[in-house]
Amino acid sequence: MKKPNKFRSSAIGFLALFLPVTVTAMSAVLVYSAVNEATSGNKILISITIIGIIIVIALACVLIELFRRRLMIEKPLRDIQHACGKIAKGDFTVRLKPLHDYGFYDEYDQIKVSLNKIAEELGRSRIMNMDFIANVSHELKTPLAVIGNYATALSSSELDEETRTSYTDSLVSASNRLSNLVTNVLKLSKLENGALAPEKERFDASELLRECTLRYESVIEDKNLELDCEIEDELFTYSTPSYYEIIFSNLLSNAFKFSQPGGKVEIKLTAREKITFTVRDYGCGINEETGARIFEKFYQGDTSHASEGNGLGLALVKKVIDLLGGEMSVQSKPNEGSTFRVTLFRGEVL
Repeated sequence: MKKPNKFRSSAIGFLALFLPVTVTAMSAVLVYSAVNEATSGNKILISITIIGIIIVIALACVLIELFRRRLMIEKPLRDIQHACGKIAKGDFTVRLKPLHDYGFYDEYDQIKVSLNKIAEELGRSRIMNMDFIANVSHELKTPLAVIGNYATALSSSELDEETRTSYTDSLVSASNRLSNLVTNVLKLSKLENGALAPEKERFDASELLRECTLRYESVIEDKNLELDCEIEDELFTYSTPSYYEIIFSNLLSNAFKFSQPGGKVEIKLTAREKITFTVRDYGCGINEETGARIFEKFYQGDTSHASEGNGLGLALVKKVIDLLGGEMSVQSKPNEGSTFRVTLFRGEVL
């Protein structure tokens, strides 16, 4: 958007003042000459005539100025005030049309364009919030229904021990899923609202990655996965450990989740001027359409694993990487696996 053309506005204001004064003076001179000749120098008649002409011209100039102010100042202000009132009431469909062409915007046109952007962003934000609430509600229903159904079934005294154990395991799984959902929703909400303060400190990123990997020891053993780890020792950095933990945990979780039993997962963490974290699996992979949406909240391209997640992991990772000023790339092909590569600034190591 171009800045208001102040020179053009000043020139118009100068002409608006200069022309009426000039016309009035010239008219007075011409009228004086004409009346002087017609009345043979009758000064009283000349004065009355000149005063009358000046009054008429002055009134005309005043009317022109009032019309100009109504059109150029009062009307834009009324439109802006009306639009602000609509936005304040929650109507984000309001759009204001600039009075001048693009490139010749004045201050009022600038305000109108800015209000249009504000209304558009607020409207988009409201739609996203409504979708977010709808998705959270939908995700909450499934584990709550499972918990309710199995809790009711467990109250029966006719269940054998094997069935009771199976129901108990299902309850634990549903409650864990519910807990993870609530935790991720709270984290994402705090990140987006700036409530999760980035407390920086010096820490060993390689040790943190090892700790995160060990949390999935049972999954690795159950699937008999082969780990190929290349983790640089004592990789100290000055940053936010909780942010790094979100990145490590979610990308590792996805790699293990989408790997086939007996498969392989490669983990690499190196640093030069920047820290590079790479996770590669040889699982189902993702197609181009799914790849374009994997960072959307609650989006799950592979519905066969829907019960193992809630579609917030990669959204969290993307948000954290943006906050850290890093970059992430994804390479994936169906049935060939996926590679996630994260690059982060190392920060000042004290």
